[in-house]
Amino acid sequence: MRAPVLKPILAVYCGLFLLFLYGPLLVLGILSFQSGPEGGPQFPIIEWSTYWYRDLFGMNPPSRIAPLPIEDGLIRSLVLSFMTTVVSTVLGVMSAQAFRQKFKGSSAVFYLIVLGMMVPGVLVGLGTALLANTLGIDRHWWSTAFVLHVVYTFPFAFLVMLAIFNRFDPTVEEAAWSLGVTPARTFRKVTFPLIFPGVLSAMLFCFTLSYDEFSRTLFASGRDLTLPLAIYGTFSVEIHPNIFAFGVLTTLFSLALLAVYAVLMGMSIRRAQRVLVQEEA
Repeated sequence: MRAPVLKPILAVYCGLFLLFLYGPLLVLGILSFQSGPEGGPQFPIIEWSTYWYRDLFGMNPPSRIAPLPIEDGLIRSLVLSFMTTVVSTVLGVMSAQAFRQKFKGSSAVFYLIVLGMMVPGVLVGLGTALLANTLGIDRHWWSTAFVLHVVYTFPFAFLVMLAIFNRFDPTVEEAAWSLGVTPARTFRKVTFPLIFPGVLSAMLFCFTLSYDEFSRTLFASGRDLTLPLAIYGTFSVEIHPNIFAFGVLTTLFSLALLAVYAVLMGMSIRRAQRVLVQEEA
């Protein structure tokens, strides 16, 4: 097919693809400005208002609409995501570092690690709940759910770091060792600054995956709900635009995280370049 014909088709395809991706987010943003408290999640907009944003912060007078129960769930999700990010990233870096050299049974260990992200979350969550009940272990978001989050996010951190180490030049480390630098100091002063962009990517992966994880958490978190479960509980009873307002704020929070990630990534790349220049000198 000739380029003059192909280009418009590809443009339409890309437009429809982007609309499919971001259309729901656009609708969610529009509905979050519905008037309240009588306005619901429907078009057309009765009147543009920031009522539901004020409702999230308790700035509106009491009405028949109950406040969105997100405070405790939000704190639990943030703490759980942070714990998962730290543990999964550390395990990912250590595991990828170990796989830089071939060892007996490495293939089996590799598939055991990635199995955590391939098994359906519902099955893993249900199995964990049944096992905990059998053994008499109480289920909590900070114990059983935390373990499942690590099992789920650790393979992503591992694969990211494995890709980083595959592009890593080992002669930089060998040069440091030849100068009598200990392996621990070499990792801290040479290796880690060079792989830091990958570590940031792994941390971002783990945090976002853990923050909105639902299926595994549903069976393993016990009575205390995380944010996705709290929102689902509200959504299943009655839908009000305060959920959409909260979704917009959550999206802005994610974009802020990406901005911080971009700044840290730029700083780490410049730092790694300085390390390479010093090594070459």
